[in-house]
Amino acid sequence: MCPEAGEWLKEAEYDLETAEAMHKAGRYGYTVFMCHLAIEKGLKAVLAERTGTIPPKIHNLIRLAKLAQVNLGDDKKEFISILNTAAIGTRYPEFLDQAIKRYSKKVALEYLNKTREVMQCLKIELQSRR
Repeated sequence: MCPEAGEWLKEAEYDLETAEAMHKAGRYGYTVFMCHLAIEKGLKAVLAERTGTIPPKIHNLIRLAKLAQVNLGDDKKEFISILNTAAIGTRYPEFLDQAIKRYSKKVALEYLNKTREVMQCLKIELQSRR
């Protein structure tokens, strides 16, 4: 794996650990936000490995998945689409209160589990590109 991809993957794993910590702390809106960051950086790892270039400075998971040409099932693509929209509410102050109310412990755990699944797929993508 190229150094850039390795760094992106390391940061993605750190963000996933942070999502887990936020869930344990009862900060469910931030759990969702960190899930988005983990997948974003995981996709950027695949993109860096695949293209040998620095990934674009964008946050759109759908666009990053297309650029990285990752092989994800329909269920994971659908989750990425949902997470892509969900994370907007966690980024901006005018939406934060709504996001905090929207993401219960149960919902945040579902996002966390699905994020783990996507990250596992992205790691497989990285290994298959060696």
